[in-house]
Amino acid sequence: MASTDITPTSGIRVPADMFRFTTGNLAPLYSAILQAFGDANERLVTALGLDEVRERLRGVGWFDALTDEDLTGALKQLRAWELLDVIQNHAENYRTAEEYERRNLQYSLTRRGEAAFAGVQHALAVLASTGALQTAVLDAIADRLAELDRLMREAGSGDRRIFATLQELEGHLDALRGNTKQFNGELQRLLRTDGAELSTFHEVKGATVAYLQEFLTNLDQRAHAVAAAVARIEERGPREVWRRALKGAELPPLGGADPGPEWLARRQARWDGLRAWFLPVDGSAARVEQLHHVARRAIVTLLQVLDRITESRRRSTGAVQDFRELARWFAAAPGEDDMHRLWATAFGLGPSRHAHLAHADPELVPVTESWRDAPPVEVSALLRTSGRTEQFSRTGRVRDVAALKAARAERARMERAELEAAWSLLRTEAPIRLSHVGALDHEVFERLLDLLGRALATRPDASGTRRAVTGDGRVEVVLRPAADGLAPAVLRTSRGALTCPDYLLEVRMAGAR
Repeated sequence: MASTDITPTSGIRVPADMFRFTTGNLAPLYSAILQAFGDANERLVTALGLDEVRERLRGVGWFDALTDEDLTGALKQLRAWELLDVIQNHAENYRTAEEYERRNLQYSLTRRGEAAFAGVQHALAVLASTGALQTAVLDAIADRLAELDRLMREAGSGDRRIFATLQELEGHLDALRGNTKQFNGELQRLLRTDGAELSTFHEVKGATVAYLQEFLTNLDQRAHAVAAAVARIEERGPREVWRRALKGAELPPLGGADPGPEWLARRQARWDGLRAWFLPVDGSAARVEQLHHVARRAIVTLLQVLDRITESRRRSTGAVQDFRELARWFAAAPGEDDMHRLWATAFGLGPSRHAHLAHADPELVPVTESWRDAPPVEVSALLRTSGRTEQFSRTGRVRDVAALKAARAERARMERAELEAAWSLLRTEAPIRLSHVGALDHEVFERLLDLLGRALATRPDASGTRRAVTGDGRVEVVLRPAADGLAPAVLRTSRGALTCPDYLLEVRMAGAR
């Protein structure tokens, strides 16, 4: 049968025979051989002879009987799939013709073989691993961005250090993306899980809700910190960071081509991915905000499922079991009168809830008239379903809330103006000591306390500097330790005084130089 090549629309094309070794009856042998070559590569052994391949197969757990013909045939098949390459070892001394035949040919992994083995290892690792939402990764990304900004500002910083910091930043970003995708997939599968044992189901979903709630704590603050750090790098220009990192990478010129342009293109793609997560170029919603919404929706869904499980536990039996048991009682009833009493007891249809209703013209019906002879009374259909009759009344007037909305809008404008005035009073043109702030109004002092608390809640960088932004991301505060130590500083207001370490304080708009 002729094969048909299908070109993917995404532009990614996998060689046809790259993963053929994972199928068929000899798939375990093929996989063991590639694993043996992979372990040899980790020990910097790039070529193996026939006897060395057999010895390393035992090292990876292959103990089945294997003849030379079978092993040679497997090596030839892997070579036909371009996963192995074979060379002749002319530098060795051979004493016999048999030794020449066994040791002359040396096998090694091709680049396609290395990629195929790495792909299988990655697939097995994904199957065995579990995703996670780690706030420590967000803190690590913010720290690496701050470290890059510091290294670019320092005149004596080395290019190798910039390259290492950039590699750490990209590693943390890959961990965030991979763990988030895997955890989201597991979370959606958990939401669709049916038929599990109720006690285990309840414990797992309860623990997941607690895990998500802990992750969402201070998520906005961490995301704003990363976005502010990205904005600082953008002001300086990320291409300068990549240029210096390329010098520190010391890439070898393999194949005679310059690896620099391709390396810079990969850095551009990684940086675009980082901006899509925290500070999109087109102004769209950041992916970290989408993660926030997904987590909150998952919490609501999980809590609803937990409520349904709890409600089902309160009922000893279901409606089906109740009706079956009632049918057994009817079948065991001694007589018809007993069946009627059982019916009235089970369904409560005996009492007449319409006894309080009167005739349209009560004067036409004497009070001594028997129920049997009295004319019928119209009974509302709602009386049986909801226990009440129709009551028609006039629709209430709609309340005019225009004045209330105007008052609330005016109050919001006043509060915003007070907040802007406080930020303008606290904004500094250059770093100043806390002891030089002077007396403050109590409202401005509360804003300053909020900024100091946000900054002290973050971890300092290598120079001891702490950075934080407000909840709306508009104001940034920077605390640095003074050169002469943290002597006590006293901040005075109309309601008292606050004694604290004498930091160097800098308050500015977020993203400003």
